[in-house]
Amino acid sequence: MVQLATMCYLDNGKQYLMLKRDKKANDIHENKWVSVGGKFEAGETPEACAIREIKEETGLTATKLDLKGIITFPNFTQNDIDWYCFVYVVTEFEGELIPVCDEGTLNWVDYADILNKPTWEGDYIFLDWLLNDAPFFSAEFTYINNVLTHHDVIFYDNK
Repeated sequence: MVQLATMCYLDNGKQYLMLKRDKKANDIHENKWVSVGGKFEAGETPEACAIREIKEETGLTATKLDLKGIITFPNFTQNDIDWYCFVYVVTEFEGELIPVCDEGTLNWVDYADILNKPTWEGDYIFLDWLLNDAPFFSAEFTYINNVLTHHDVIFYDNK
């Protein structure tokens, strides 16, 4: 089985908007700093999902999405479900940041501090790619019992 999702990093030119997952009981991401984003709804394109999830979780409206890569997480949350995540950096958005998000606490984090926040081990790897403007990527991150056991990537430099 496959679960499609988006990961959206809003970028104000010096910081990413990060979500500290500290509001839900039994959250697999509890106390980790992650992107906003989430699962596709029926019939949604990756862009429509990203725009909807950003609006729901931040109150902001994305006006420009930059698809940076696709990440596969085999059997991430339970057996027989592979997550395919479309990874976006969003540099153009408008509106007012909402003060409260149901998923956790939103914070702007300086580029220099992003890799120091507690998160998934694999996130440090692809966040480094995003921060260093790596070419478009297709990656796989395999976790067993929440421990990264393998990762692989192909970069597509079409310049």
